Amino acid sequence: MAWDPTVLKDWQIAEAAEGNIPTTAQYQEMMGLQKDEIIPYGKTPKIDFLKVIDRLKDKPDGKYIEVTAITPTPLGEGKSTTSIGIMEGLGKRGVNVGGALRQPSGGPTMNVKGTAAGGGNALLIPMTEFSLGLTGDINDIMNAHNLAMVALNARMQHEANYTDAELEKRGLKRLDIDPKNIEMGWVLDFAAQGLRNILIGLGGKKDGFMMHSKFGIAVGSELMAILAVARDLADMRERFKHIVVGYNRQGNPVTTGDLEVDGAMTAWMRNTINPTLCATVEGQPCFVHAGPFANIAIGQSSIIADRIGLKCFDYHVTESGFAADIGFEKFWNVKCRLSGLKPNVSILVATVRALKMHGGGPTVVPGRPLPDEYTRENLGLLEKGCENMVHLINMIKKSGVKPVVCINAFYTDTPAEHALVKRIAEQAGARAAVSEHWLKGGDGALDLADAVMDACKEEVDFQYLYPLEMPLRQRVERIATEVYGADGVDWAPLAEEKAKKFESDPKYADYCTMMVKSHLSLSHEPTWKGVPKGWRLPIRDVLVYGGAKFLCPMAGAISLMPGTSSDPAYRRIDVDVKTGKVSGLF
Repeated sequence: MAWDPTVLKDWQIAEAAEGNIPTTAQYQEMMGLQKDEIIPYGKTPKIDFLKVIDRLKDKPDGKYIEVTAITPTPLGEGKSTTSIGIMEGLGKRGVNVGGALRQPSGGPTMNVKGTAAGGGNALLIPMTEFSLGLTGDINDIMNAHNLAMVALNARMQHEANYTDAELEKRGLKRLDIDPKNIEMGWVLDFAAQGLRNILIGLGGKKDGFMMHSKFGIAVGSELMAILAVARDLADMRERFKHIVVGYNRQGNPVTTGDLEVDGAMTAWMRNTINPTLCATVEGQPCFVHAGPFANIAIGQSSIIADRIGLKCFDYHVTESGFAADIGFEKFWNVKCRLSGLKPNVSILVATVRALKMHGGGPTVVPGRPLPDEYTRENLGLLEKGCENMVHLINMIKKSGVKPVVCINAFYTDTPAEHALVKRIAEQAGARAAVSEHWLKGGDGALDLADAVMDACKEEVDFQYLYPLEMPLRQRVERIATEVYGADGVDWAPLAEEKAKKFESDPKYADYCTMMVKSHLSLSHEPTWKGVPKGWRLPIRDVLVYGGAKFLCPMAGAISLMPGTSSDPAYRRIDVDVKTGKVSGLF
C-alpha cells in the first residue's frame, strides 16, 4: 500500500511500513542466498561478501542501472528517492530487482539535508537504524582512521623525546616526521566547524606532540574511499598500508605502513567489507555500503555491493553522489575502471525546480520558503534551464551509456512543464518519463520502469573518457572541457609543480583522477548556474591519497568539515521514552 506523504512525515511512513521488512528467510528466497551467507544484525543483517561472491562467481550479471542527476539546488533533487522509486517501480513490473545506496552521514542527518533515506513512498527502511549508525561501518572507519592519528602523534612524541639508540631499543626507526607537513587529521561524523583547525599536545612532554591539527567529517576519510573501491578484504588490507599520513623532513611520504598501524586499522574495519541489507517500503532488498561526500571520497555505493547485487538481482540499481558532472564522471572513469563492470543505463534525475534555477530563477536557500517562480508555471524560465539537462545528457552519451531522464515530479509542477522537459530530453536523444514515486511509490514509477527496461535491451558501446596512460594534466583538461564545458585549465604554480612530479614518477601511473570541485555548478564557482560559457577551470593544488590511489586536482576551496546551520534537524529529533521509537527524522 502507499501512504499519503502530504499528510504523514517520512519517519511516520517508515514506521508504518516496518512490517514490510523482509525476514531472513524472505531475503534468502528473494536473493538466492544460503543460510550461512546472512550475518544476523537485528533488523539489518549483513551479507557475507566473500562467501556469496565465491559461490556465484560464474553466474551471469544482471542489468546494471546507475542513478545520477542534473546540477542540483542546495536542497537536492532526489537521487536517493529516485533510486528507491525505480526499485519499487521495477518490483511492480514483477522483475527481480534490488540496489545499493550509500550510508548517510551523521553530519547531514543532524543538520539540514536529512537522512538520505529517500522520501514519501520511495523510502528505505528501517529508517531509524539506517539514519543512526546502521551496523557501525562509519564508527569503524572513525576508529581505524583516528588510530592512525594516535600512532602518528605518539610516534612524533617519542621521536622528540628519545635518541636514535633509545628508539632502536624499542624496535623503532626514526621516521623524522615534519610537523609542518602533516597530511592527515582526525575525523568525526558530525558537521563541527569548530574543529576545522585545532592545536593538540598541550601540556608536558608526556602529553603528546604539540602541533596544529584538524578534523574532517568521517565520511570524507580516505578509508571511506577505500571501502568504496576495494574489491575484497585483501585489496583493502593492501591499500591501508599506503595511506599517506604526512611527510618527513626530506619531503618523502610517511605512511600507515611506516607507522605499523595498517594491520590494526584493517582489524577495526574487517566487518565493514560486508554490506548491510535494508529494504524499500515496498519490500525490495537494498544493500547499504560506503558513504557520501563525493568531493574527495568517491561518493559511490561500493564496488562490493554492486558485484553482489549484479549476481543476486536481474536488475541492480546503484547510486552516484552529486550531479552527473561529478557523480557520473567518477562512476564512469573511476569506479567502472576499477570494478570492470559496465552499466546498461544511467538515470538522470531532473526537477522542474532545479531547471528553473538554471534558467535564471532566484537563489534557493535551505530553510527558507521557495520564491514564487518555483511554485508557479513559468515555461520560459524552465526551457532556458533545460540547457543544463541537455549538457549532461550529452556528457553521459559520450560514455556509450543510454540516458533515461527521470522527471521527479513535485506537486507544484504543471502538466505543461512536465511535457516541456520530456520533449527537450527526447530531442537530445534520451528517453524520458515523469515519475511520481514520492507520492505513489512503485505505482508512480511504472513509466520510468518501462523506459529503463526498454533502454536495457540495447547494446552499450561503453568507453572511458580517457586512457589510463594519459598524463594527469591532459586528463584534467579533457574532463574540464568535455564534461564541465570549460575553455581550458589554468594551473597554479604549486599545482603544476606537483602534477609534473606525478607525471614523471611511474609509481603514480595507475592512480585515478578524482576531481574536486563544487557540486552546485558545472564550473568551480557555485553561483554560476545553467551551462556557464567563456571560463577556465583553475586548479590550485593536487592532493594525494596513496591508499585509495587517487590524485585529487582541486578546483577552488573545499572544506572536509561542513558546518552546522542555525536551525539544524537535531532540534526536532526525539525519542518516545515509553516505546523507544525515534521521531523527527524528516
